[in-house]
Amino acid sequence: MGLLLFGHWVTAAEPYKLYLDADQTSTIESTISIEQGILTALSEVNHELAGRPVELIKLDHQGNSARSRQHLEQYLQDEHALAIFSGLHSPPLLANLTFINQHKILTLVPWAAASPITRYAEGDNWVFRLSIDDSKAGYVITNYAIKQRAFKIPHLLLERTGWGKANHKVMTKALKELGYTKNPRVTWFNWGTPEGKARAILRTIGHSNADVIFFVGNAPEGKTFAKAMLKLPETQRLPIASHWGITGGDFPKVIDASMREQLDLAFIQTRFSFLDIDANPFAQNVLSQASQVFPELQTAYDVQAPTGFIHAYDLTRILIAAVNQAQLTGNIMQDRAAIRLALEHLKQPVKGLLKTYEQPFRPFSAKHNDAHEALNIKDFTMGRYGKQGEIDLY
Repeated sequence: MGLLLFGHWVTAAEPYKLYLDADQTSTIESTISIEQGILTALSEVNHELAGRPVELIKLDHQGNSARSRQHLEQYLQDEHALAIFSGLHSPPLLANLTFINQHKILTLVPWAAASPITRYAEGDNWVFRLSIDDSKAGYVITNYAIKQRAFKIPHLLLERTGWGKANHKVMTKALKELGYTKNPRVTWFNWGTPEGKARAILRTIGHSNADVIFFVGNAPEGKTFAKAMLKLPETQRLPIASHWGITGGDFPKVIDASMREQLDLAFIQTRFSFLDIDANPFAQNVLSQASQVFPELQTAYDVQAPTGFIHAYDLTRILIAAVNQAQLTGNIMQDRAAIRLALEHLKQPVKGLLKTYEQPFRPFSAKHNDAHEALNIKDFTMGRYGKQGEIDLY
């Protein structure tokens, strides 16, 4: 396919590819939101990078690390693939982290929060995150529950994955720094836990004298435990301070407003909301642009799983800035390396929804293990669901 110019066929440039490797089965709302953020940012540059059209290739790993590995291998075989975005789940990234870095797969993380994802000291680090980092998230959740709400006896209810284990470590450390001399009690659960078992777990926690639950899990299990909690007598329902995994699916649709009114539930978020943009022309323009690309996004209340959109939009704008600085050559291996280098040495600030990013990433080393984290603990807060399923920040 090409153009006939001066009697000769000129082949049009092949589109660059960006991959999105995420769960489009059990937490599809989070993936849709990430896709919307990426494509809204790309629409601002006419869906072009370095003068060439760019396409987003969506792949469904279903939360399965082996499927994600297959998608990484597919990316490596694509001579036009520049970078790959991940989704909500941390386990696929954790399982494939060495493969990613050894094969120089430029990986951009707009949601997954497990601490080790961006911390690879055995060679060049190819993973960049603009999201919550669990080395800090546990402190935010713990401080909210213990210092702001004055709870005394937390019980950790964590999914049995690398993500859950990472939060166990950080939350335990955060509690010790607040004066707890004993490790908190912890209960582990698996993906797909049935409601009956969830109810039994909650009863056991209640009998342990706990006065608050620290929950780390995603929307499917979050819904299950919320339903189980509602089956308990009102006097036995414990407050929940949760990680944000529950916001990546249809939790507010299944656990509706009348049900949520019977729960004391808060969860960690980052400090931006489309609900509060009256004095923010930049954010207003982004929402307007998003509505042109996605007609279903007409108001702030239409943005489902907003974390995905917000982070993916900002991260894509940073990627665009890095591509512009890198001066691509068409040699895909050289171009990926040039973008990675540009990400670590951005010369111009990048305006985003969460903030303006002044050199968001730096060269990684063991001494500077936050170098591939665009956000810090000051960017984190807590939130809860409002009456329309929107997220209200504290």
